[in-house]
Amino acid sequence: MAVDNSNSIHARSPPGVYEALQESVIGIAGCGGLGSNIAVMLARSGAGKLVIADFDRVEMSNLNRQQYFLDDIGKPKTEALEAILRRIVSDIEIEAHQVVLNEDNIPAIFAGCDIVCEAFDSAESKTMLLNTVMENLPNKPIICGNGMGGTSDPSQMAVRKVAGNVYVCGDGKSGMELGICAPRVTICAGLMANKAIQILQGRDEDV
Repeated sequence: MAVDNSNSIHARSPPGVYEALQESVIGIAGCGGLGSNIAVMLARSGAGKLVIADFDRVEMSNLNRQQYFLDDIGKPKTEALEAILRRIVSDIEIEAHQVVLNEDNIPAIFAGCDIVCEAFDSAESKTMLLNTVMENLPNKPIICGNGMGGTSDPSQMAVRKVAGNVYVCGDGKSGMELGICAPRVTICAGLMANKAIQILQGRDEDV
Protein backbone atom coordinates (compact mmCIF):
# COMPACT_ATOMS: atom_id res chain seq x y z
CA MET A 1 0.00 0.00 0.00
CA ALA A 2 1.41 3.38 -1.01
CA VAL A 3 2.33 5.79 1.79
CA ASP A 4 0.50 9.11 1.68
CA ASN A 5 3.17 11.80 2.06
CA SER A 6 1.00 14.66 0.86
CA ASN A 7 1.44 16.45 4.19
CA SER A 8 5.24 16.01 4.25
CA ILE A 9 7.52 19.01 3.84
CA HIS A 10 9.18 17.00 1.06
CA ALA A 11 6.02 15.98 -0.78
CA ARG A 12 6.92 18.18 -3.79
CA SER A 13 10.70 17.72 -3.73
CA PRO A 14 12.41 16.34 -6.88
CA PRO A 15 12.92 12.57 -6.77
CA GLY A 16 15.95 11.50 -4.75
CA VAL A 17 16.77 14.89 -3.22
CA TYR A 18 15.49 14.15 0.27
CA GLU A 19 17.10 10.72 0.33
CA ALA A 20 20.50 12.05 -0.81
CA LEU A 21 20.50 14.91 1.69
CA GLN A 22 19.28 12.81 4.61
CA GLU A 23 22.39 10.66 4.33
CA SER A 24 24.75 13.63 4.02
CA VAL A 25 26.77 15.90 6.27
CA ILE A 26 27.24 19.40 4.86
CA GLY A 27 29.67 21.94 6.29
CA ILE A 28 28.98 25.67 6.10
CA ALA A 29 31.89 27.98 6.93
CA GLY A 30 30.30 31.28 7.90
CA CYS A 31 26.72 32.01 8.98
CA GLY A 32 26.19 35.40 7.34
CA GLY A 33 24.50 36.36 4.09
CA LEU A 34 25.61 33.28 2.18
CA GLY A 35 25.84 30.81 5.04
CA SER A 36 22.51 31.49 6.74
CA ASN A 37 20.66 31.34 3.42
CA ILE A 38 22.47 28.17 2.33
CA ALA A 39 21.66 26.51 5.66
CA VAL A 40 17.96 27.35 5.43
CA MET A 41 17.73 26.13 1.83
CA LEU A 42 19.47 22.85 2.60
CA ALA A 43 17.38 22.29 5.74
CA ARG A 44 14.20 22.80 3.72
CA SER A 45 15.54 20.39 1.09
CA GLY A 46 16.13 17.55 3.54
CA ALA A 47 19.65 17.90 4.95
CA GLY A 48 20.27 15.27 7.61
CA LYS A 49 23.15 17.06 9.33
CA LEU A 50 24.70 20.50 9.01
CA VAL A 51 28.02 21.56 10.51
CA ILE A 52 27.92 25.36 10.89
CA ALA A 53 30.75 27.60 12.08
CA ASP A 54 31.09 31.34 12.70
CA PHE A 55 32.59 33.61 15.36
CA ASP A 56 30.24 36.57 14.93
CA ARG A 57 27.07 37.87 16.54
CA VAL A 58 23.96 39.16 14.78
CA GLU A 59 23.94 42.90 14.08
CA MET A 60 21.22 45.21 12.76
CA SER A 61 23.08 45.67 9.46
CA ASN A 62 22.91 41.91 8.85
CA LEU A 63 19.13 41.91 8.50
CA ASN A 64 19.11 43.24 4.93
CA ARG A 65 20.33 39.90 3.56
CA GLN A 66 20.72 37.31 6.34
CA GLN A 67 18.14 34.90 7.76
CA TYR A 68 17.91 36.60 11.16
CA PHE A 69 15.30 38.69 12.97
CA LEU A 70 15.22 41.70 15.27
CA ASP A 71 15.10 39.54 18.38
CA ASP A 72 18.29 37.76 17.24
CA ILE A 73 20.42 40.90 17.48
CA GLY A 74 23.32 40.33 19.86
CA LYS A 75 23.05 36.54 19.76
CA PRO A 76 25.88 34.38 18.43
CA LYS A 77 25.05 33.64 14.79
CA THR A 78 25.47 29.89 15.23
CA GLU A 79 22.98 29.90 18.12
CA ALA A 80 20.44 32.06 16.29
CA LEU A 81 20.75 30.07 13.07
CA GLU A 82 20.35 26.74 14.85
CA ALA A 83 17.11 27.98 16.43
CA ILE A 84 15.79 29.16 13.06
CA LEU A 85 16.64 25.84 11.40
CA ARG A 86 14.87 23.89 14.14
CA ARG A 87 11.73 25.99 13.59
CA ILE A 88 11.73 24.64 10.02
CA VAL A 89 12.82 21.03 10.64
CA SER A 90 12.73 20.06 14.29
CA ASP A 91 14.78 16.87 14.00
CA ILE A 92 17.64 18.16 11.85
CA GLU A 93 21.07 17.38 13.33
CA ILE A 94 23.20 20.49 13.78
CA GLU A 95 26.79 20.68 14.95
CA ALA A 96 27.54 24.31 15.75
CA HIS A 97 31.00 25.83 16.31
CA GLN A 98 31.12 29.41 17.62
CA VAL A 99 34.78 29.94 16.67
CA VAL A 100 37.08 31.89 14.41
CA LEU A 101 37.90 29.43 11.64
CA ASN A 102 41.59 29.12 10.83
CA GLU A 103 44.16 26.78 9.32
CA ASP A 104 44.43 24.85 12.58
CA ASN A 105 40.76 24.07 13.32
CA ILE A 106 39.22 23.82 9.85
CA PRO A 107 40.45 20.26 9.12
CA ALA A 108 39.00 18.85 12.36
CA ILE A 109 35.70 20.76 12.18
CA PHE A 110 34.90 19.74 8.62
CA ALA A 111 36.60 16.33 8.46
CA GLY A 112 33.32 14.44 8.69
CA CYS A 113 31.52 16.51 6.04
CA ASP A 114 30.72 15.30 2.55
CA ILE A 115 30.87 18.87 1.18
CA VAL A 116 32.09 22.23 2.50
CA CYS A 117 30.37 25.49 1.53
CA GLU A 118 32.58 28.56 1.89
CA ALA A 119 30.50 31.53 3.07
CA PHE A 120 32.96 34.19 4.22
CA ASP A 121 32.96 37.92 3.51
CA SER A 122 36.62 38.71 2.87
CA ALA A 123 38.76 37.51 -0.02
CA GLU A 124 41.55 36.64 2.43
CA SER A 125 39.31 34.37 4.49
CA LYS A 126 37.91 32.72 1.36
CA THR A 127 41.41 31.98 0.11
CA MET A 128 42.51 30.67 3.50
CA LEU A 129 39.58 28.26 3.74
CA LEU A 130 40.00 27.04 0.17
CA ASN A 131 43.73 26.43 0.57
CA THR A 132 43.27 24.71 3.94
CA VAL A 133 40.58 22.35 2.68
CA MET A 134 42.49 21.54 -0.52
CA GLU A 135 45.67 20.81 1.44
CA ASN A 136 44.19 18.85 4.35
CA LEU A 137 40.97 17.41 2.91
CA PRO A 138 41.93 17.06 -0.77
CA ASN A 139 39.06 14.79 -1.84
CA LYS A 140 36.32 16.92 -0.30
CA PRO A 141 34.22 19.06 -2.68
CA ILE A 142 34.20 22.75 -1.76
CA ILE A 143 31.70 25.29 -3.06
CA CYS A 144 32.67 28.96 -2.89
CA GLY A 145 30.85 32.25 -3.45
CA ASN A 146 32.46 35.11 -5.38
CA GLY A 147 30.76 38.12 -6.97
CA MET A 148 27.38 39.04 -5.52
CA GLY A 149 27.69 42.74 -4.71
CA GLY A 150 25.54 45.54 -6.08
CA THR A 151 22.36 45.22 -8.11
CA SER A 152 23.61 44.41 -11.61
CA ASP A 153 22.08 41.80 -13.92
CA PRO A 154 21.81 38.56 -11.90
CA SER A 155 21.72 36.48 -15.08
CA GLN A 156 25.51 36.87 -15.16
CA MET A 157 25.79 34.81 -11.99
CA ALA A 158 26.69 31.18 -12.61
CA VAL A 159 28.42 28.06 -11.29
CA ARG A 160 31.93 27.34 -12.53
CA LYS A 161 34.03 24.28 -11.84
CA VAL A 162 37.53 25.69 -11.44
CA ALA A 163 39.37 22.56 -10.27
CA GLY A 164 38.69 18.89 -9.61
CA ASN A 165 36.59 19.42 -6.46
CA VAL A 166 36.25 23.22 -6.42
CA TYR A 167 33.17 25.14 -7.59
CA VAL A 168 32.69 28.91 -7.60
CA CYS A 169 29.26 30.57 -7.67
CA GLY A 170 28.55 34.22 -8.52
CA ASP A 171 29.64 36.56 -11.28
CA GLY A 172 33.29 36.56 -10.15
CA LYS A 173 33.64 40.34 -10.21
CA SER A 174 31.01 42.25 -8.21
CA GLY A 175 32.62 42.87 -4.84
CA MET A 176 31.26 44.00 -1.49
CA GLU A 177 32.48 47.54 -2.13
CA LEU A 178 29.38 47.91 -4.34
CA GLY A 179 27.16 47.23 -1.34
CA ILE A 180 25.29 44.01 -0.65
CA CYS A 181 21.61 43.25 -0.27
CA ALA A 182 19.25 40.32 -0.30
CA PRO A 183 18.52 39.63 -4.00
CA ARG A 184 21.99 38.85 -5.37
CA VAL A 185 23.30 37.37 -2.11
CA THR A 186 20.33 35.02 -1.99
CA ILE A 187 20.75 34.07 -5.65
CA CYS A 188 24.39 33.19 -5.04
CA ALA A 189 23.44 31.17 -1.94
CA GLY A 190 20.83 29.37 -4.02
CA LEU A 191 23.41 28.46 -6.65
CA MET A 192 25.67 27.10 -3.93
CA ALA A 193 22.92 25.08 -2.23
CA ASN A 194 21.75 23.68 -5.56
CA LYS A 195 25.29 22.65 -6.50
CA ALA A 196 25.63 20.87 -3.15
CA ILE A 197 22.43 18.95 -3.88
CA GLN A 198 23.66 18.00 -7.36
CA ILE A 199 26.94 16.68 -6.00
CA LEU A 200 25.23 14.68 -3.28
CA GLN A 201 22.96 13.15 -5.90
CA GLY A 202 26.01 12.07 -7.85
CA ARG A 203 25.54 14.67 -10.56
CA ASP A 204 28.33 17.01 -11.64
CA GLU A 205 26.71 19.14 -14.32
CA ASP A 206 26.37 22.90 -13.91
CA VAL A 207 22.74 23.10 -15.03
